[in-house]
Amino acid sequence: MRARPEARGKSGTGRYRDKLALMADEAESTVPVTGLEVDPSRLAEMISADEVEVIDVRRDHEYEAGHIPGSRHIEINELTASAASIPKDRPVVFYCRSGNRAGMPAEAFERAGYDAHNLAGGVVAWVDLENPLEPANGVVAEPRPL
Repeated sequence: MRARPEARGKSGTGRYRDKLALMADEAESTVPVTGLEVDPSRLAEMISADEVEVIDVRRDHEYEAGHIPGSRHIEINELTASAASIPKDRPVVFYCRSGNRAGMPAEAFERAGYDAHNLAGGVVAWVDLENPLEPANGVVAEPRPL
């Protein structure tokens, strides 16, 4: 049985929420381990078997520059509003650039009853293992300040 992190307060809206997203961007080098991580190799297997919903939580420019094939794009600030569109009957893996931003929704959705995870090392680790990106010439974009 994995330990659950303590519940956190609800994030604000507007400028405060944007500031939280920026802080998460800046903290990419300090990726917490939550026990919800999925290894990139395992995610590739899950995608091949069509047994997972993959959600990219990065900003538009990051997603457009390069993303995991077949993934849905829902920016982190829009996840709450889009929760009803995320299936509860199969695993869902959230990912970002390095795993930090995606850890937050993985924890929240797991607490809400989803089989939720985040991609260990993010899309950077995905590419390091020579997994493909869409578009074919895709790259891992750097986050931009707000």
